[in-house]
Amino acid sequence: MPLQEIENASQYIKTQINGFIPDFGIILGTGLGSLVNEIDIEYTLPYHEIPGFPISTVESHSGKLIFGTLSNKKVVCMQGRFHYYEGYSMPQVAFPVRVMKWLGIHTLLVSNACGGLNPEFKISDLMIITDHISLFLPQNPLTGTHVPEFGDRFPDMCDVYEAQLIQRAYAIAQQHDLPIHQGVYVSVTGPQLETRAEYRLLRQLGADVVGMSTVPEIIAARQMNLRCFGLSVITDLGIPETLQKAEFSKIIAAAAQAEPGMTLILKELIKGL
Repeated sequence: MPLQEIENASQYIKTQINGFIPDFGIILGTGLGSLVNEIDIEYTLPYHEIPGFPISTVESHSGKLIFGTLSNKKVVCMQGRFHYYEGYSMPQVAFPVRVMKWLGIHTLLVSNACGGLNPEFKISDLMIITDHISLFLPQNPLTGTHVPEFGDRFPDMCDVYEAQLIQRAYAIAQQHDLPIHQGVYVSVTGPQLETRAEYRLLRQLGADVVGMSTVPEIIAARQMNLRCFGLSVITDLGIPETLQKAEFSKIIAAAAQAEPGMTLILKELIKGL
C-alpha cells in the first residue's frame, strides 16, 4: 500500500476530528459491535467518506470509524472490519491499521468470532490469543514494495501478542469470574467453513480456534511496532466427530451472548494501561 494513500486518509480524518489523538485502536469482529455503546463518542466517520478506505460488505459489520473515550482513554474503534474473502488485497485489509498508526495509536486491540477446534471449548467461550498460524499463504500484507516508514522489511514475529497484556486480561477475567481460555488462532481465507478433514488438520497443526481475519491486521501492526492484544469468541464448534451445520444467525447469537464478557475485559484492560 503506497505511503501517500495512508497519508491522504489520515490527513482527511484529522480535518474531521479537531486534534483528537487516539492512543488505542480497536477492531470489532463479527457480531461484536456493541462495545461502541460503551464509548463516549466524539466523532463518527463512515468508511465511504474516508479516501482510500475499503467498504465493509459483511452483514453485522457497520462500517464506521468511531473516535471517543473508553475507560477515560482516547480510542479509535473500527465498527466493522475487512476480509480477504471480500475481494480485498491483503494490503487493503491492513490499510486501516496503518491509518490508525498514523493517527497516533500505540496499542491495537482486536476481537473476532471464530470456530472452536479445542474439544474443551464451548460455544460463547472467550479465548485470549497467545499466538497465531497464518494459512493465508501466499497472500501477506507485507508483500510488494517495501515502505521503510512502516518498519522492518522482515519484522520478527516471535512475540506477536504482548505477554503483559495477556496476563492482565487473564487476571481481569479471573477477578470477575469470567471463564477464559488461552490458545492459538489459525487464519484461513474463507468464506466457506471447513470440512471435517480440514478441522482435523488444523487441530493437528496446533490451533485451538479458526477464523478468517485478525492475522493480516496483526502482522501489519507488529511491523509498525504496535502493542497487540487479541480476543476470540467461539461462535461455533469445529469438532469433526460431533460437527453440526453452522448457521450465521446462530453465530451472531453466540457472539451476542459472549459480548458482555468481552466488553468488560477490553474496558478493564484499557483502563489499566
